[in-house]
Amino acid sequence: MKLAKKALKLADAFRVKHGGSFRLKDYDPADIRGIHSKDKANELLQQSVVVLQELQERLYAQDQWAVLLIFQAMDAAGKDSLIKHVMSGVNPEGCDVASFKQPSAEELDHDFLWRTTRRLPQRGKIGIFNRSYYEEVLVVPSQLLTKKIWKERFEDIRNFENYLTRNGVVIRKFFLHVSKEEQKRRFLDRLNEPEKNWKFSEADVRERQHWDDYMNAYEEMIQHTSTPEAPWYVVPADHKWFTHIAVSSAIIQTLEEMDLQFPKVDKERRKQLESARQALLKSGK
Repeated sequence: MKLAKKALKLADAFRVKHGGSFRLKDYDPADIRGIHSKDKANELLQQSVVVLQELQERLYAQDQWAVLLIFQAMDAAGKDSLIKHVMSGVNPEGCDVASFKQPSAEELDHDFLWRTTRRLPQRGKIGIFNRSYYEEVLVVPSQLLTKKIWKERFEDIRNFENYLTRNGVVIRKFFLHVSKEEQKRRFLDRLNEPEKNWKFSEADVRERQHWDDYMNAYEEMIQHTSTPEAPWYVVPADHKWFTHIAVSSAIIQTLEEMDLQFPKVDKERRKQLESARQALLKSGK
């Protein structure tokens, strides 16, 4: 498929192949990989939507694998917009989106993977985590900030994702890499445009004071949890139109590699279907 070849080249540029040597500074938040036309990007996105729709139908019909897409980012990086545009052609019956915000009292009384485990996709479906268990290695109570806890949680996550992979869940993880300058511009848009005021939170401004700490945390997270089975993609997010096609490219590449097929009908079943067809033809109205 022609689009799949383009997708392979585009997605590969942002896949973290060697977590141990990963450095966030090597990835430009404003990178557009030579695609300077927003119109061209939108055309590619619309083609991707059609391709993704067909692949999702095969995934659902085959009912053998599940796909888990994880999105992490700083505020205003565009996670909600991305999910809306990239998944716009997918049948809602075959896709579940879960957003994880501040944990509830019940969730805090369980292990840190409990609340996300309950929302894992079943076979045949695409599950989308808008934030995830990775929040637990980014934002945790200060009393837990020890090297031992960090190391243990990274190990737990790697083991958990390995377990899921062995049980037929294909995992792809995306860090939407937005610059501090672009985040500021988007925050100002939320303040200056009345229809966007509802998106703004004073906490967003306070979090910016810890920008460097967050970048270090994201870098360490990716270094320790990007594996061949569950890789991270560090996707430039300063231009939403490019972010959309880069992520859709990675998803298409993943689904293409799964060699999804509609279930084949054996001879006995074909006879049954033909009998049913003949019965319908003879039944009149």
